[in-house]
Amino acid sequence: MKPSVATSRALRLPKLVETDPRAGKLLRGLDRHAERLWRESELFVPTARLDAELSAVLQSARSGGHVVRGLEAAQATLAAEERGLTIADRRSDGARGARVSRLVLLASDGAERFYRQVDALLRRHRGRVLAVRLDVAADSLGALLFGPSRLARLLLIERKDAVAAALLAIADQWQREGPS
Repeated sequence: MKPSVATSRALRLPKLVETDPRAGKLLRGLDRHAERLWRESELFVPTARLDAELSAVLQSARSGGHVVRGLEAAQATLAAEERGLTIADRRSDGARGARVSRLVLLASDGAERFYRQVDALLRRHRGRVLAVRLDVAADSLGALLFGPSRLARLLLIERKDAVAAALLAIADQWQREGPS
């Protein structure tokens, strides 16, 4: 089996996903649809289509203010959250277990340099950030969420319920494709 960000036995999905009957299908699909993030990457990320259901979920997350656009903004957001989690761990005198709480969605037309930077981001925030590459160009993804002529090469979904909704929409997509 391919080594993957998604397939680690330690991967803990959001509770809303873990308790859903589609969780098993999602986990199998994360492995089945995984490809190298970039040519020489040791990380594998799954690929999904941007279908009508996932588009609606992303538009809802965007209108709710739960979407961060762009690599630099995602890096800053995740770094700030990491600092807050570190402080909370110190105050509670213990560390909590890592659970996926953020979802990175990638356009399929990024340059290798971009994907190498994403690789570093995923490694730094392993355990709480899951990535999926969408079979869509940055201009189409940007137009869907931010308007014409707006690019979106990377989206960070921040809120746990929005992350769960996106993951379950992807699971539904893979379910329609047949057994895995």
